[in-house]
Amino acid sequence: MSTEINTEQLGEQIVKVIKGIFDPEIPVDIYELGLIYDVMVNEDYDVKILMTLTSPNCPVAESLPLEVKEKVKSIDEIKDVEVEITFDPPWTQELMSEEAKLELGML
Repeated sequence: MSTEINTEQLGEQIVKVIKGIFDPEIPVDIYELGLIYDVMVNEDYDVKILMTLTSPNCPVAESLPLEVKEKVKSIDEIKDVEVEITFDPPWTQELMSEEAKLELGML
């Protein structure tokens, strides 16, 4: 039996977990909001997530990245998770998915 990592499958699993995390002020998950810029998985099962917040003054600036880290780390295969916050490029409503825009009545 192969112990080779299927990073694509693991990536999908990570996205599924992230889609269960909601911005407390907007009834849409943070993935559909466009807050997740990148998810990287290496062969050691370490994950790095590059994400942003809707604003630098976001009330959940401390807790949201921690929630992302803890929930993604709960996936069995994953050893470690690093969440990096960036404001480059800054978040705009254009980053939202069609689904999120529809949910918020913007379409």
